[in-house]
Amino acid sequence: MESIGFIGLGKMGGNMAARYLAAGYTVYGEASDRSAAQWLVEQGLRWADTPRAVAQAADIVMTSLPTDDIVESVAAGPDGLLAGLSTGKIWVDLSTISPRVSRKLAARVRDEGRGAQMLDTPVSGSVPQVQTGTLTIMVGGDEDAFRRVESILRVLGTPEYVGENGQGLVLKLAINISLAVQMLAFSEGLLLAERDGIDPRRAAEIMTESPIGSPMLKARLPLVLDKPDETWFDVELMHKDIRLARQAGEELATALPAAAVADEILSAADELGYGRRDIAALREVLANLSKASTAAV
Repeated sequence: MESIGFIGLGKMGGNMAARYLAAGYTVYGEASDRSAAQWLVEQGLRWADTPRAVAQAADIVMTSLPTDDIVESVAAGPDGLLAGLSTGKIWVDLSTISPRVSRKLAARVRDEGRGAQMLDTPVSGSVPQVQTGTLTIMVGGDEDAFRRVESILRVLGTPEYVGENGQGLVLKLAINISLAVQMLAFSEGLLLAERDGIDPRRAAEIMTESPIGSPMLKARLPLVLDKPDETWFDVELMHKDIRLARQAGEELATALPAAAVADEILSAADELGYGRRDIAALREVLANLSKASTAAV
């Protein structure tokens, strides 16, 4: 059984590392805040002080990080991930970042004489899907490298090989356009029904049982109705992904009008202080925007 290295142990990464520990893998880990990962250390995680140390210790190095800049900073420098890679190792990046940045990093892994490979492996799903091992995983990069890690990725869900480096990320961004637009359209419809006096809980239940009731909407229904403190996928991260999708669209000369509308509403959500709330809070955002529009008349 190959050993796993994990860099980035937040809500997603931490739960992923926990699944590998439960499956019997030797897991090395590093994160910006060791205290937040103590629960994993207590389950057997072997702590490493730097990304380089993780890459040196593990056969397969996984990263789950939020932005381009953070992934690049973890990769770079004398204590970075790239410095610890060597022949036969595979870097599996589960982050959702720019395809352009990911391709640049993959080229560095290939071209700087390390004999290693990098795969972009963004995931579709949130913490509940991590915990049940039901993520959808899009993979871009060398197919032989994918075949080597395929069974390892199946601990987290269903891996799907897409094509060359960056294409896993392009497909993930394509999915997240739909996710954002679905959540926005559902929130609009629910607010419309509620404003006409229909009980919002009853309306939401009927809507999600209708043909528009995707698995994503059904799963988020409790978060829409009951405003829990728990966040599966926050507005700030969704906004980041929509901006990345629009950037990719510009690079590929592809119009993305739905993404543009989602970008506008997510910008408003950020300004209203919803950045750290789950995307299910878009219903509240629209309600606040409607109040502001009415007050301005």
